Amino acid sequence: MMMSMMIKPLTTRVMTVSLNLRSTAVGHAPDFSGFALHNFRKIRPLLTEQATQLLVQALVISRLDYCNALLAGLPSCTIKPLQMIQNAAARLVFNERKRAHVTPLFIILHWLPVAAHIKFKTLMLAYRTATGSAPAYLHSLLPIYTPSRSLRSASERRLIVPSQRGTKSLSRTFSYTVPGWWNDLPTAIRNANSLTTFKRLLKTHLFRHYLS
Repeated sequence: MMMSMMIKPLTTRVMTVSLNLRSTAVGHAPDFSGFALHNFRKIRPLLTEQATQLLVQALVISRLDYCNALLAGLPSCTIKPLQMIQNAAARLVFNERKRAHVTPLFIILHWLPVAAHIKFKTLMLAYRTATGSAPAYLHSLLPIYTPSRSLRSASERRLIVPSQRGTKSLSRTFSYTVPGWWNDLPTAIRNANSLTTFKRLLKTHLFRHYLS
């Protein structure tokens, strides 16, 4: 009975998404992940580097990645707490000092920064939309560009970017941000012949952009 009482609240929190746009935090991810890292530091001397990485990825990075496509278009100040957690996680894996530069650590771990991973997840949804394999609701959010005449752009798998007329908050919405990211990708990536190939090309592209 005691075990079920301990597990149930955790399951409820993991399976919900909470966005608090008035604060600098996104849901409970920074709080929970920060608490987990604090506890990992206490036992870090007893762990190997590989074991630490597995724990961090399972209990911290997975929290940062959960439903992160919902964060597309949010201001950088909202993403910053999540990035700080990821930075601390990378330093913990390698037992580095608090101010250690994280870019070399991300490259070794093959981790994308938070903003880049949000882009990675949302662009996979865009690829599925552009290739016709996405659910209907995504097609309504990310309409495919179809020129009225036969143009070269018809074969480039572009999405329609909504007009910015009206409220400025439109630029932060999923429907505006993601098509812009998608259309800015090199044509060779947009025209990948499979999702597996697209993911490989996209991750390489984002690594070069964010970590080079």
